[in-house]
Amino acid sequence: MILKNLKMTININFDKKKFPEINLQMVEAAIRMTLESSNKQEVEITLQLIGDEEMRQLNQVYRDIYKTTDVLSFNQDYVDPETKRLYLGDIVISIDQAQSQAQEHHLSLSEECAFLAIHGTLHLLGFDHSSAADKEEMWKKQDIIFKELILIFQEDSK
Repeated sequence: MILKNLKMTININFDKKKFPEINLQMVEAAIRMTLESSNKQEVEITLQLIGDEEMRQLNQVYRDIYKTTDVLSFNQDYVDPETKRLYLGDIVISIDQAQSQAQEHHLSLSEECAFLAIHGTLHLLGFDHSSAADKEEMWKKQDIIFKELILIFQEDSK
């Protein structure tokens, strides 16, 4: 999938000094490719990379589960009157969980964050995994996007 020059705003917030090895271009491309796959062009998303304790607190407040998780998505779905863009929502990724899962999945931290960003973006687009059929559809879509992303970044590194 070729990335088009779409009118998107993707805000990524995290402590760059703490995690300088994260390839933000890869993570941003993961979100852009996911949005493009659903023809969402005039949108804005915020991605926040945080630690486990913060994630645990968010999970408790919003899901009443007092444990950490890898990614949370918060749909907003409102049009910003100034930009006329749809503010799709917020994605929050636990860097601690991403580091642990990256090792399990034999991925780099950047690749795991990109995969989780795809997953979170799909949630903002309305995908879910509450039923077996929904899970199969979502997993298939995220795997296709992730494989395309990895191919792009492998080619760019040559």
